[in-house]
Amino acid sequence: MTHKITLQAVVPLTHDTRHYVFTRPNDFAFSPGQATEMELDREGWRDEGRPFTFTGDPKANVLTFTIKSYFDHDGVTKQLWGLQPGDHVLIGDAWGAIEDRGPGIFIAGGAGITPFIDILTQRHRDGGLKGSTLIFSNKTEEDIILKPLWEDMEGLATHYLLSDPKSGGEGQKPDGPTLDRIIGDWDQRFYVCGPPPMEESVIDHLKSRGVTDDQIIHEE
Repeated sequence: MTHKITLQAVVPLTHDTRHYVFTRPNDFAFSPGQATEMELDREGWRDEGRPFTFTGDPKANVLTFTIKSYFDHDGVTKQLWGLQPGDHVLIGDAWGAIEDRGPGIFIAGGAGITPFIDILTQRHRDGGLKGSTLIFSNKTEEDIILKPLWEDMEGLATHYLLSDPKSGGEGQKPDGPTLDRIIGDWDQRFYVCGPPPMEESVIDHLKSRGVTDDQIIHEE
C-alpha cells in the first residue's frame, strides 16, 4: 500500500545528515530496525524509490527518518535535502530483516547506523543495553551520526573507527585485525549494516571466527 505523508520538520544533525519528521498515517505500524521504500512526490521522481529506515519511536504519532545526503550526484538524497515543511513523499508499508534479537555487537558503517537507532534507543529505555557494543565506522569525526546519543547510553560500549587520516582520523576500518582487537567473544549476536562491500567483508570475517548465520542479523 502507498501512503502520502507530509514533512513537518527538519532537524540538522551533521553537515550532510538530518532528521526528517513526517505525518503518520492512521494505523501505520513498524518495528525497530524496519525500513520502507520512499519516493519524492514530484514529477520525474515518483518511480525513483529508495529504502530508508524508520528512526523514531514506533509508538509516536509521527514518522521520523535519519537520512544522509550525497551531493556528488543528483539523486534522491540530494533532492531530499531541499524539502521544506509541507512537501510530500510517498512510502510503502514497513519491511526488513533487521530486528532486535537481544544484546550483541552492532557493527555500522556511515548511514548504516540507521537501523540500529531505534533498536538501541528502545533497549536503552528498557534498561537492556548491558552486554551491547557499538562499532561505528566513518570517514571523519564530523561524519559520526548521533555521537552524543551513543555517549549517553549507559551500558553501551562504543568504538569509533575513523578511516581518513588527513581529516584527523586513525586510518581504521572494520577489517579483520580491528575486529579481532575489539571483539573478545564470538559466541554472541552480531548486527551488521553498512555499504555492501563493508558488510560482505565483516560477515566473511565473522564466519571465519566460527560465527554462524543464525548469530548474524543483517538485511539480506
